[in-house]
Amino acid sequence: MASDRWDMLQPFYREVVRRNAGDVEFHQAVREVLESLGPLFERRPEFREAAIVERMCEPERQIVFRVPWVDDAGRVQVNRGFRVEFNSALGPYKGGLRFHPSVNIGIVKFLGFEQVFKNALTGMPIGGGKGGSDFDPKNRSDAEVMRFCQSFMTELYRHLGEYTDVPAGDIGVGGREIGYLFGQYKRITNRYESGVLTGKGLGWGGAQARTEATGYGCVLFAQEMLRARGEDLEGQRVALSGSGNVAIYAAEKAQKSGAMVVTCSDSSGFVVDEKGLDVELLKQVKEVERGRIAEYAERRGTSARFVPDGSVWAVDCDVALPCATQNELTSEDAVQLVRNGVKAVAEGANMPTVPEGVQVFRNAGVAFGPGKAANAGGVATSALEMQQNASRDSWTFAHTEQRLAEIMRHIHDSCHETAERYGVPGDYVTGANIAGFELVADAMLAQGVI
Repeated sequence: MASDRWDMLQPFYREVVRRNAGDVEFHQAVREVLESLGPLFERRPEFREAAIVERMCEPERQIVFRVPWVDDAGRVQVNRGFRVEFNSALGPYKGGLRFHPSVNIGIVKFLGFEQVFKNALTGMPIGGGKGGSDFDPKNRSDAEVMRFCQSFMTELYRHLGEYTDVPAGDIGVGGREIGYLFGQYKRITNRYESGVLTGKGLGWGGAQARTEATGYGCVLFAQEMLRARGEDLEGQRVALSGSGNVAIYAAEKAQKSGAMVVTCSDSSGFVVDEKGLDVELLKQVKEVERGRIAEYAERRGTSARFVPDGSVWAVDCDVALPCATQNELTSEDAVQLVRNGVKAVAEGANMPTVPEGVQVFRNAGVAFGPGKAANAGGVATSALEMQQNASRDSWTFAHTEQRLAEIMRHIHDSCHETAERYGVPGDYVTGANIAGFELVADAMLAQGVI
């Protein structure tokens, strides 16, 4: 039956591949969603009749532009900027900006496509988009980052607005970059439009708990998956990848919940800390000093060791939180995790598990939370920041964290209930894909062929 349903959708997928030649990450994201939608189309044939799939797989707008800037040595550098405004059926485009050498149009389209469904699952009135540049802020001075951000925003500003498109941060774009981007937007437009960017500083329109939100939300989702199986996060051994914003605050929240987080990583290798990560030391090394993960191990003492090669997923754990980047967790890693007895996997990054790895977890009965559900806490809190900006208000950390917890429970319950309704109980991949798709598709039907 599942094969028949995929046969029905293959023509759509082949057309996506043809129209987006070479964009392999985008192909992967589209296929992962389409493979879940057969049961939905059987119940809702009007979606096929209105060509919802074809329209949803084609971005409403794709913007590519040159970003020239001058480095500290006086040399002119040229990067490429992107913004894919994917779908605005539920609200203004919303999604982060990523500054990293790997960024290209295919990656931005994959991220934007995922963002559409992730944002829908939050229940907030926001559409989906994504953007960024192949600029690498690593080892660049503050002055160089400022000049790049100013040049980037000089082109992008004309496409933004609190009712049009609201970017946030992502890999390589933190509070420093958001500040420079917002300053240039304000300078060009002569408007203090707080709601045009999220992830702002607390003193000038930012929201409490926004920094922590993606990592905290990922742990909250993992906790809900365990509770649905009669277990709890307390006392569990957690392995996570990455050491950026998502990973740091996932570690913090997991340990506040009584778990022990024993790993973190960066591009140079990973650390195993058998006493549990010292989150404050990790913050000092990565957020303040912008150092390498090996420095954490050197300063932590005998409980921690740095491993320059191999896989972080070979470390024994009960819960795995991939929080680094796309396609980091391979099928071999998934097999190793299952062999070691992993109970739950929640994706803090966007599409960090390869499709074959996802299938390994599903076949083994592991609770698997896909990124579009498990890491939606960041964009949900961005939407809460937009609410505060619109009302010229500021909420406490405790209030915002409570709202985040409510939203993550809503996302979990929506995915869980949808999976049961479509005959695949416990399958959060199918539940997330159908629940998110249906919300966007209904809005597109209501708004006509646009």
